[in-house]
Amino acid sequence: MNFHGPTPICTCMNNPLLDFSGAIAFDRITPADVAPAVDELLKRCEAALAQVTADDFPADWSAIARVLDVATEQLSRSFSAVSHLSAVMDRPELRAAYNAALPLVTAFWTRLGADERLYAKYKAMDPARLNAEQRQALANALRGFRLSGAELTGAARERFAQVQERLAELQQKYSENVLDATDAFSCLATPEEMAGVPQDVLAATRAAAQAEGREGHKLTLHMPCYLPIMQFAHSSALREKLYRAHVTRASDQAEGDASRFDNTTVMQDILALRQEEAELLGYANFGEVSLVPKMAHSPDQVLHFLRDLARRARPYAQRDLADLRAFAKESLGLADLQAWDWPYISEKLKEARYAYNEQEVKPYFPAPKVLAGLFKIVETLFEVQIRRDEAPVWHPAVEFYRIERDGALVGQFYLDKPARPGKRGGAWMDDARSRWQRPDSGTLQTPVAYLVCNFADGVDGKPPLLTHDDATTLFHEFGHGLQHMLTQVNEHDVSGISGVEWDAVELPSQFMENFCWEWEVLRHMTAHVDTGEPLPRALFDKMLAARNFQAGMQTLRQIEFSLFDMLLHTRAHAREDIAGLLAEVRAEVAVLQPPAFNRFAHSFSHIFGGGYAAGYYSYKWAEVLSADAYAAFEETRGANGEPSPETGRRYRKEILETGGSRPAIESFKAFRGREPQLDALLRHQGMA
Repeated sequence: MNFHGPTPICTCMNNPLLDFSGAIAFDRITPADVAPAVDELLKRCEAALAQVTADDFPADWSAIARVLDVATEQLSRSFSAVSHLSAVMDRPELRAAYNAALPLVTAFWTRLGADERLYAKYKAMDPARLNAEQRQALANALRGFRLSGAELTGAARERFAQVQERLAELQQKYSENVLDATDAFSCLATPEEMAGVPQDVLAATRAAAQAEGREGHKLTLHMPCYLPIMQFAHSSALREKLYRAHVTRASDQAEGDASRFDNTTVMQDILALRQEEAELLGYANFGEVSLVPKMAHSPDQVLHFLRDLARRARPYAQRDLADLRAFAKESLGLADLQAWDWPYISEKLKEARYAYNEQEVKPYFPAPKVLAGLFKIVETLFEVQIRRDEAPVWHPAVEFYRIERDGALVGQFYLDKPARPGKRGGAWMDDARSRWQRPDSGTLQTPVAYLVCNFADGVDGKPPLLTHDDATTLFHEFGHGLQHMLTQVNEHDVSGISGVEWDAVELPSQFMENFCWEWEVLRHMTAHVDTGEPLPRALFDKMLAARNFQAGMQTLRQIEFSLFDMLLHTRAHAREDIAGLLAEVRAEVAVLQPPAFNRFAHSFSHIFGGGYAAGYYSYKWAEVLSADAYAAFEETRGANGEPSPETGRRYRKEILETGGSRPAIESFKAFRGREPQLDALLRHQGMA
């Protein structure tokens, strides 16, 4: 018996998805490569699975890793590249290839997770013979087997596999509908309608119209265009037009031909299948299944946490709304306020109260300067060096970097900043490759991350300009990347973000956002696009004063989403009236009620197309952890207010480097010396 790894069936080195010798050859991947690569890798995985589940193969962690983990890690890396391309460079041929391969890959992972022979091998292992990282990985694996149906038999096992395959298809369809509905909308606006809109947005939308040989301004639902229109356009009619299109995306309320992207049935089917999955596994609902690998113990605990936070935030939210109504009436002469008016009124109130708006700050945040400032704080606090690197990329705008410590490679990352058609909205980090002491070669594999944003591109030869919110988003995603790339764990299943409880995985990302409010950091990451002057201290002070503007309303908005998500996945038959449940949640916690045509749930990709189902509360849960962790830096500032490198070193070692190798609460307590407390979050958000 060969315990040194599966024998490749064919080399197929002409296929870039089968070349694992270096960086992914994104410049050579074509849709035609997907099917043969997936077929080949699945054959290798099946052969490896057959080998390790044979009666005479030892129930030994390292022996199984040398055979099975090597094969499955290659499948993960290869299909992750295809999945990534479908999110950032979607086109019909690639979509067809991805959707054809998805059921095959899903079916294999489902079979693997439920394989009773493999489950028996892992159960037979003696944890005392493993190191700490392996013990944690083994515990996670055994839990994963149970959640993957390994203890099911007969018809239940067969049905569980069918449910997983269909869920993967429906979640992909949901995401495609949102992307297609977003890309399908555009309209032309006249210069008169665009009154009040910032100059850089005017230039970009004018250029977009000219590129199609048309006059005026081409508007879309992509955030770099949509948000400034809602905040600054004087025309209420124009704001209403975009608002309606945005909140009815992928729904039955979409106008005309756009209704073909309606997600209503897709959502209902997803929820029904998740409930069926839970019942097959012996749980009352999917919320219980979702929480098994998380810090929170039960849906009731989550609901209590959210409602307690809502109770604390509500007085502040009511005050925020009263301020808006009074300002709209007294200063803008507006009384009959509509949903598309609130962002505009909020921006005007912020300007009046703090003599500050996002667009005043924007020229001071050229993307290259912000990136340099981000790198500076990371290099200083975490004792690393970040340098440009070379690798094939999927689009000319993509950049590639390496992180080193004392000259040794620690990790690498791709950075894809600009919005474009065919690219999924929002911002995210994903892993291209995990750190791993490879059992086949004995070499250390360093981690690689994808960091993706959707910022406005530069116009008129100038670099892209970011809002302060954009800069905060960049820091947020880089925080995820740091946990993935700075890990010192050698077991890939618990290195970096792998194995970290979902409701703790936002800790490092939200933690990094705080630095965007530190003067000692900001002054190094700002330079006016025309003059090169840094952000004036007086303007920063205005930003700081406005930091918690409408914090109460924003907190309730996140709680609204989180409550809706958890109730949707715990309440029987909620899928039969999704809109009714959302209205009920809003009646309980919201201070602003949207119009009846609003179909927010139809584009709530986090829970229907991403990994946050019955887990959206994680953002608020992790905010408690991140705010308390950052308070340690506030308590150890230098004489000039600069962050403490010693605290940064301790945070790196106890939080970032440990990854998922131990429970998140243990890592937090090792850094902070105690249990997390809510005080810092309330103080940071002005609700103490």
